[in-house]
Amino acid sequence: MSEQQATSKSADGANQDLLEKLKPMNLQVLVMLFAIIIIMVFFYFMTDGSYLTTRNVSNLFRQTAITGILAIGMVFVIISGEIDLSVGSMMGLLGGVAAILDVWVGLPLSLTIVFTLAAGLILGFWNGWWVAYRKVPSFIVTLAGMLAFRGILIGLTDGTTVAPTSNAMSIIGQSYLPDMFSMVLAVGVLAAYMIWQQRVRGQNTQYGIQNEAQGMAFTKYAVIAVFSLGIVLLLNDYRGVPTPVLILTALMLIGTFVATKTTFGRRVYAIGGNVEASRLSGIDVEKTKLRVYTMHGLLVGVAALILSSRLGAGSPSAGNMAELDAIAACVIGGASLAGGVGTVVGAVIGAFIMASLDNGMSMMNVPTFWQYVVKGGILLLAVWMDSATKRRA
Repeated sequence: MSEQQATSKSADGANQDLLEKLKPMNLQVLVMLFAIIIIMVFFYFMTDGSYLTTRNVSNLFRQTAITGILAIGMVFVIISGEIDLSVGSMMGLLGGVAAILDVWVGLPLSLTIVFTLAAGLILGFWNGWWVAYRKVPSFIVTLAGMLAFRGILIGLTDGTTVAPTSNAMSIIGQSYLPDMFSMVLAVGVLAAYMIWQQRVRGQNTQYGIQNEAQGMAFTKYAVIAVFSLGIVLLLNDYRGVPTPVLILTALMLIGTFVATKTTFGRRVYAIGGNVEASRLSGIDVEKTKLRVYTMHGLLVGVAALILSSRLGAGSPSAGNMAELDAIAACVIGGASLAGGVGTVVGAVIGAFIMASLDNGMSMMNVPTFWQYVVKGGILLLAVWMDSATKRRA
């Protein structure tokens, strides 16, 4: 057997192992979708139907965007066996920086975006360097970051709200896509997805990897298409697909590809599963963790831009407790705090569940303290179920 053939078989084996690991996540996704249906029905009746109006559904998806983007970065961190408690303060700081550049400095939107994302990369790199190369526990590093970033934000803004942001800035978080553009884009993405899936099936057949039944595959494609186009039509019935939702969808697709189809993604799973075995197999653990935190910082920068745009301001309290929503979204979405397990899609669905609860309880005028109690209980229940499942296994 040639070296090239051996490498190909090794890569195929790694892909197959990853697919086997992700199979239980399909059941997790179904459970979450069932939970969403229950939540929708419950709040529909509790709000006399107001919960499922097109206007509120559009608002719900916009609420999901920020937590969902944070959860995409957070799930990579959790899969690698680490944690990040600083994302709320980091998002607040980066949002404050974006507002300062827009309002006080008067930079064009393009430069504001570049500087904000660059700052996110730097802060993510800073956290990652301490965790990966200085060997400081991620809990301590990011706890310190949570305090420091909030302090820097208060210092930069002098404890005041930086407002109002420019009309150009509002495009990021408050604009909507034209109806026809949304539909054409959705159809194009679905067509590309199905063509790609058929290509994957062909490659699996070529390498002797078993595919799911053709009928089952087409049923899955049909369900995804009907669901996706239905959401677009529903959003178009109000004002169109919100721009933050488009950004979240794009990042979810990219994150899923990175997690499942790249060497970097496989290394992140391997490190979270067994860091010493990964090191012995030749994976540069420190470099990979540094990249995870840096990528996470970039995504926090994206969420910060959307937050500042939605608020029309930079606030010293912006992003408060957002780290808990992001972590809860990942855990509810099937990620294990022990590392090695989790999916990007699951994290985004978990973010949608958290946003659905927030939105529904707010419409019912549930006191804020009860909202925290409910979300804390759900997080505890999700972690307990993960631990109980591992003990049975």
